[in-house]
Amino acid sequence: MAISRRRLMASTAAGSALAAAATGELLAATAAPAAAASPVGDVVGKITVGYQGWFAAIGDGSPLNGWWHWANNWGQPPSPSNNSIVSWPDMRDYPTSYQTAFNNLNSGQPAKLFSHFDQSTVNIHFQWMQQYGCDTAALQRFNPTGGEGPIRDAMTAKVRTAAEATGRKFYIMYDVTNWTNMQSEIKTDWTNKMSAYTSSTAYARQNGKPVVCIWGFGFNDPGRPFAPAPCLEVINWFKAQGCYVIGGVPTYWRQGINDSRAGFFDVYTAFHMISPWMVGRTGDVAGLDWFYNNVNLADQAECNNRGIDYQPCVMPGDLSSHARAHGDFYWRHFYNMIRLGCQGIYISMFDEYNEGNQIAKTAENASMIPAGTSFVTLDEDGTVCSSDYYLRITADGGKMLKGQLALTATRPTQPVVGGQPPVDTDLARGKATSASSSNGGFGTGNAVDGNQGTYWESANGTFPQWLQVDLGAAATVSRVVLKLPTGWGQRFQTLSVQGSSDGGSFSTLVNSAQYSFDPNQANTVTITVPTTTTRYVRVNITANTGWSAAQVSTLEVYGTAPQGDTQAPSTPANLRVTGQTANSVSLAWNAATDNVGVTGYQIRQNGAVVASTAATSFTVTGLSPSTTYSYTVAAQDAAGNVSGQSNTVSATTSPAPGGNLAKGKPTTASSYTQNYVPQNATDGDANTYWESVNNAFPQWIQVDLQAATSISRIVLKVPPPASWGQRTQTIAIQASNDGTTWTTLVAQAGFVFNPASGNQVTMTFAAGARRYVRAYFYGNTGWPAAQLSEYEIYAS
Repeated sequence: MAISRRRLMASTAAGSALAAAATGELLAATAAPAAAASPVGDVVGKITVGYQGWFAAIGDGSPLNGWWHWANNWGQPPSPSNNSIVSWPDMRDYPTSYQTAFNNLNSGQPAKLFSHFDQSTVNIHFQWMQQYGCDTAALQRFNPTGGEGPIRDAMTAKVRTAAEATGRKFYIMYDVTNWTNMQSEIKTDWTNKMSAYTSSTAYARQNGKPVVCIWGFGFNDPGRPFAPAPCLEVINWFKAQGCYVIGGVPTYWRQGINDSRAGFFDVYTAFHMISPWMVGRTGDVAGLDWFYNNVNLADQAECNNRGIDYQPCVMPGDLSSHARAHGDFYWRHFYNMIRLGCQGIYISMFDEYNEGNQIAKTAENASMIPAGTSFVTLDEDGTVCSSDYYLRITADGGKMLKGQLALTATRPTQPVVGGQPPVDTDLARGKATSASSSNGGFGTGNAVDGNQGTYWESANGTFPQWLQVDLGAAATVSRVVLKLPTGWGQRFQTLSVQGSSDGGSFSTLVNSAQYSFDPNQANTVTITVPTTTTRYVRVNITANTGWSAAQVSTLEVYGTAPQGDTQAPSTPANLRVTGQTANSVSLAWNAATDNVGVTGYQIRQNGAVVASTAATSFTVTGLSPSTTYSYTVAAQDAAGNVSGQSNTVSATTSPAPGGNLAKGKPTTASSYTQNYVPQNATDGDANTYWESVNNAFPQWIQVDLQAATSISRIVLKVPPPASWGQRTQTIAIQASNDGTTWTTLVAQAGFVFNPASGNQVTMTFAAGARRYVRAYFYGNTGWPAAQLSEYEIYAS
């Protein structure tokens, strides 16, 4: 069964076969900048944003009359247990909104959401596009022949109205995912419905031709099973209609590996413009640089050689995964693609609150999300950001693409309007230092005195050793430079880079590796740090081939110096647990103080920030029963300064009464395909799933309850969306207490998974103590493999 393109998993980057394949291509790719295959038009030389337009609400008058894409159950209002989003929008600009079942926002305002079916919503979005330099909107159009067809038809008309009113352009972007009769129906849809929109003054044109995009040909997953020939026929048909055709293609389209099936190269190169997918491929700046060097350079060279326009996908980063680095990730992606010489940029996405990669206005802090929830807000790493921050970065990125702003790796956009531009400077010079040890007169101050001839050396004969600098306040760090005296012979030191906000608890910023200090390179080593905010920077050295001690003559830390207020709040005291349930832990602490004012608190769970709040208490939800969690709290102020971490408290959630015994338990299977691993069936998420290899029944999946436990009921699920059409799977259930001798609990029979009833089946049997529970699959009418998204086992 197919997955949404929004759910594609990251492909292996460094170390994959691609690294070797791309090496020879890089030489040619770096020889000269790209030359545009086409003149500037509505997509070439422009910023295009992907526009979903797929949120609706009960009472908005739409054909669905449901909470489309806001909730898993569209018939009920969104709530903590019924929602399909990971980010919360800033709702302040919307004229019309709809009440949800969430608690009020932490600010006390009602928790309401918008509907795209309101023309006023689309108008607001296109006004933002106009204000922030988004030239063109690619309106997503999935299979329009099903139940969602009428609302998607209506959205096209609304987008046309808003685009014409704001001077923006738009085009149709077909997504062929799960479109069984795509080859014929896509032509009918264009001929009978969508082609009429090309008469609008707002419809995008390139080289004088109306633009259409087809997303999904060649992807290596079951949702797009089309062979090369019908795909090529569809492309050529659109060309014959006089269209300029863009292809949304796999990341590895040139090689036909990883996310691309082999044999599609002629399909990909038939497009006028190629736009490879990037969402989910990496979550840090180092990964973006890897793709630039190992994928994008060769992509651009291939397109240049063939006269194809190249429109790479640029993304702000998944907010829910803490990938954004307060804008540095997004800006680096812009910088890499523009220095590449790309012909245009496709932003993913404008309004994708479901997966956290939206650039539209988003909740700034905890006051703007429903009380009791843990939606990640824009200040998640301690940097205060305005809700339009990623729209403003988009505007500056567009200026850089068009030559209105000089190409720069330094982000010019401030998180809050009116802030000072960042300055990349050595933040360590003259700052306080310390170390695990020092040898004689070779003290730590030598490393920050600006003199490469003086140096710090640790005690001899003992590793590991560390050298640390206190930057004086939290700062944005991007790289570390280490030096030894220029006259010294070559040596290799093995080291890692660590960071801390309080000088006590350190996290690894760069993993341990061996670095060459070579006199031919001025005995200088530069280490790129994934952009992070930290106060203390530590170099931890575990080996040195040139001497039996750690040695550093210069420690330089580069990044953005803190501006204005640099005093961090006091550390919150007396963190305590005030209650817990099977799925939540309630915390409280004493208020911190600050020279200007405390604006909020970060709650860390097992070391990672999971929520923020302006109050001095918070309830963390969504936890697993009978599980121990540790917590700390830190205070932050409006300038982004973060205090030290509070005392650590631990709490164990209560057991789940009658809960799912299989959740999180060891899970194995006879086989699996791609990333559809057996653990997906016991992760508590009905949208992830296990799938066996194709055409090889029988197959089995097994849960180890880790002790003989009384059970009498099993619930099996496949993903609930209607796109997972009805199917019958032939299944039997067996159990064992030793993993060797098995008894049958449920005899082999056909079980119907129907989306109308939640795509789940329930099996009951006589209660008994069992440890291993195995489901055997003998057939599946919906796909030639066994499929299961949740394997739930209950005592009763």
